Amino acid sequence: MNIAKEAYRISKKIPPEEKFGLISQMRRSAVSVSSNIVEGCGQSSDKDFKKNLAIAIGSAFELETQYLLCVELNFITNS
Repeated sequence: MNIAKEAYRISKKIPPEEKFGLISQMRRSAVSVSSNIVEGCGQSSDKDFKKNLAIAIGSAFELETQYLLCVELNFITNS
């Protein structure tokens, strides 16, 4: 959940015209990380748990890419 809170904090610095673009995508990716981990914990098999962890990792990579794009576009600074 800390990743999601940080993504929300950072996304407030992005220009408002990106509300339905990068801001929305970053927030959804960040929430997806913790959501999929928790969902995986509730699964009855290790196979299902691993599947959810793989999805969470994918969302984390998406968020990293979106963050780096924001840095490249000078919407935020690399901190």
